[in-house]
Amino acid sequence: MLHSQLALLRKRRFLPLFITQLLGAFNDNVFKNALVILITFELAARSGSDPKLMVTAAAGIFILPFFLFSATAGQLADRYDKARVIRLVKLIEIVLMLGAAAGFYLQSANFLLCILFLMGAQSAFFGPLKYAILPDHLARDELISGNGLIQAATFLAILLGTLVGGLFILARGGTMIISFLVVSLAITGWLASRAIPATGCAAPELRIRINFMAETWSLIAYSIRHRGILLPMLAVSWFWLVGAAFLAQLPTFGKISLGGDEGVVTLLLMVFSVGIGAGSLLCNRLLRGEIQLTYVPFGALGISLFALELYFAVTGSQPVQAGSAVGATQFLSDWSGWRVVLDMFLIAASGGIYVVPLNAAIQARSEQAHRARNIATVNIMNALFMVISAVASALLLVLDFTVPELFLVLAFFNLGAIPFTARMR
Repeated sequence: MLHSQLALLRKRRFLPLFITQLLGAFNDNVFKNALVILITFELAARSGSDPKLMVTAAAGIFILPFFLFSATAGQLADRYDKARVIRLVKLIEIVLMLGAAAGFYLQSANFLLCILFLMGAQSAFFGPLKYAILPDHLARDELISGNGLIQAATFLAILLGTLVGGLFILARGGTMIISFLVVSLAITGWLASRAIPATGCAAPELRIRINFMAETWSLIAYSIRHRGILLPMLAVSWFWLVGAAFLAQLPTFGKISLGGDEGVVTLLLMVFSVGIGAGSLLCNRLLRGEIQLTYVPFGALGISLFALELYFAVTGSQPVQAGSAVGATQFLSDWSGWRVVLDMFLIAASGGIYVVPLNAAIQARSEQAHRARNIATVNIMNALFMVISAVASALLLVLDFTVPELFLVLAFFNLGAIPFTARMR
């Protein structure tokens, strides 16, 4: 049955979670981008460090906790009432953001990187909760709507958080503004989480194992034994591999390949985020609330086709003149700019159509007592695939591939996702 997605936003069983997730993702990206900008322009120089190495280290520091803590997070989410655990996790976020404010005041890069690691850990604990709780409060034919809204909100929060963090951190009094903002967002998110209805305990007899390595392997082994869950997990992780590569290369693509300034880069980031959101929301209308993987192969096909078209759009345009960076308005003054923007939007929209049904399928196919641990396994795989994406992209760039050529390689390898997901239907 087709449900109105906007109607879910009026329901207490969904709206508080939606707000909590939106504010959390927004806060993560405000802090991360503010820290990256501050390191690049100020803190690295003060400490005598290479800013590129410090920024790369920051990316690794944030993603490492997903390997270390996701298994434990999944256990806690299955063992206890998910709403209560969410409130605890959001309360910890307030403490961490107060620590971030202290780090900005002290202008200590090492202290702020420690806070970044702890924020990654907090995100790792929240990850299984936000998706595993959806089937507790939503009917089966509402899961596509709920996942679409969560996915759209996540990417829009990434966009807005990245813009806000970069906009204010180097302004006059920027560290004070960012500090006030991240603490306020954390408090507001905690207040929103207090309205999330209780879920009960999915696996009250579960014994929490602290050995994260053993538990991580146990979760992966469980998934291997359940092929109906493993295949969608791998497909979701492939989405994050491709998406991470596109997002990571957008600044270089906009500046070097398109000859644009920061306005063009911002435009591309905005279009990509809006495209993911549009594709995610479109899933509910396409599937009419049914949890089916019908359109997932078409989403994979769209990613490859429009990435190929993007390659031709860039390589067939006029060569970029050195030192002639153009603004967003000039970039959109002729068809070639609009062609790139349209391709980027359609790549992202295809990604939304691809990933939302897969997330819903994992939730629906999981046993209630093991659902959060399955979501934790997805997060572990996502982190691994994103690391592979970063390493592979770096290798290709070292081999003198241009960014459009990198996108072409992604389009080619992504073709393999079409028969893979077609068999899952």
